[in-house]
Amino acid sequence: MINDEELTVLKKQRDAVILAHYYAAPEVQDIADYVGDSFYLSKVAAGIKCRTIIFAGVRFMGECAKILNPQKDVLMPDDRADCFMAHMIDNEFIKKCREKYDDLAVVCYVNSTTETKVYSDVCVTSSNAVNIVRKLPNKNILFIPDKNLGRHVAMQVPEKHFIFNDGFCPIHEHMRASEISTLKKLHPQAKVLAHPECNEDVIKLADYIGSTSGILNYAAKSDDKEFIIATEIGIRHKLMRANAEKNYYFPETVPKCLNMKLNTLDSVIKVLKNGGNAIQVDEKLAGPARKTLVRMLELA
Repeated sequence: MINDEELTVLKKQRDAVILAHYYAAPEVQDIADYVGDSFYLSKVAAGIKCRTIIFAGVRFMGECAKILNPQKDVLMPDDRADCFMAHMIDNEFIKKCREKYDDLAVVCYVNSTTETKVYSDVCVTSSNAVNIVRKLPNKNILFIPDKNLGRHVAMQVPEKHFIFNDGFCPIHEHMRASEISTLKKLHPQAKVLAHPECNEDVIKLADYIGSTSGILNYAAKSDDKEFIIATEIGIRHKLMRANAEKNYYFPETVPKCLNMKLNTLDSVIKVLKNGGNAIQVDEKLAGPARKTLVRMLELA
């Protein structure tokens, strides 16, 4: 176990800042300098002043940080941590859609590979997707790779025509509506807060649909005392720290991203001490991909 003084010394030696996603393990969140969802961490990465970024997330997050900070070292605590959804898009499908539809904007969820971002016009996160799509001048929107977030955005922006890709987050897609219904019967006063990556059956049961940060804010500001949470279990740590007097219920089949959980306290400290697991992005890809991320930050 490392104490605060030792951690401070290690970070100073490497001139490092630790970023952690809400889905990382609680002990990792506790030592991070910044904890947030993808959008917040993208903003932090874009303006942070340090030589080294330790990113306790999954690979696409580390790639985004490197793209926005090409001169910095971006280190992953465990280089196996990846996002299945990021690979659920065929770039040939994007090309065919561009040929088929005039006035098309390719809107790419940040949960995607660098190469996919190169083929896109703008990135979005679950926090800002609706706002950004509304601002686009294009009538036709190809939303990739997540069909569930895409469907949610389409419902909020009915004036545009959407084309979807059959990608999804396995953790949210496979969440069972029956388990949410069981929790509702056990806790009839509880509000259901769901991430837009959830499948349609779960979304239909939700009282609120929003990003990880949105769910946290709703729970904090609401007068309600009980909540059924339909997203990854890592958010519970922040929920409890912010409002421990409230009750939070998760599905019986615990929604756990095993890739995110590869970011352990030991792996963070190891890479902080020894380096390694550096993210490398081909500059030929990084330049075009950077434009989609910068446009996201500008429009959001």
